[in-house]
Amino acid sequence: MKVFTPIKLFGLGLAYLLVACSSPSSQEAGKSVDSSLLAFQSLEETKEFFNWKEGQSPLISAHRGGSYPGYPENAIETFQYVLDHSPVIIECDISMSKDSVLLMMHDNTVNRTTNGNGEVSKMRWDELEDLKLVDEEGALTDYEIPRLEEVLIWAKGRTVLTLDIKRGVPYEKIIETIRQTRSEASVALITYSLDAARKLNHLAPDLMLSVTIRNEQELSAVLASGIPKGNIIAFTGLAERSAEFNQQLHQQGIFAILGVLGNLDKRAEARGDKIYRDFVSNGADILATDRPIEVAESIY
Repeated sequence: MKVFTPIKLFGLGLAYLLVACSSPSSQEAGKSVDSSLLAFQSLEETKEFFNWKEGQSPLISAHRGGSYPGYPENAIETFQYVLDHSPVIIECDISMSKDSVLLMMHDNTVNRTTNGNGEVSKMRWDELEDLKLVDEEGALTDYEIPRLEEVLIWAKGRTVLTLDIKRGVPYEKIIETIRQTRSEASVALITYSLDAARKLNHLAPDLMLSVTIRNEQELSAVLASGIPKGNIIAFTGLAERSAEFNQQLHQQGIFAILGVLGNLDKRAEARGDKIYRDFVSNGADILATDRPIEVAESIY
């Protein structure tokens, strides 16, 4: 089994640092934003940051951690490549192997994103760890599927992970891994229903949650749910919301995530990246995107 010991993690981090220092693009990007913006040391610090205040810097969330030529989705190496350009939140996907190992994979199968074939839930970890990831163009890389534990350890003191929990993955097992790695300050758990948000808040009442809030009715229901406002980041959907609605979230101290991945990213590619600045001006605090480097170049 592949295990990242502290020495190996230090070596991996040192290699990333050397790459970042030698890369002109990483030197030039993020000129006006602190590279340690999301490097929280305690959960209290994380919650204080995500308590919305006037004048907050806009943020970027890299969907599936980003995906660029030579850098596949849901890979630690890709996460670091994106972070070398700008501080970003890393959204990534948790699946589970047949023998209950938590790992990073979006699809139900490994067919699209690796050089293998098969359903993730029907494969043992010793089969999965031997696979290599492929990038968005289908080119084979040397990168391997990471385990959740590895990703949590990597993220500490670097950034915040928003964890998308795939169907059939037990909440309890994810929370246990977060506790074991003491990663509470570096994670927010993604939910797609109020019932899921309530359950996760019951199991881990201290952890941050991404909760879907697309309209006033959903906002009222969340506020009445008993989930502390200080634990909530609002995912407002894949369509731009009104400035008035975003302001309602801000009045509650809640950040608004706008999902620009998909249609809005495509609109930006067609019409120019200035559109991202327009979303921010309209009250979106976090842009969840498939183009995190391009968004950073636009809004920072």
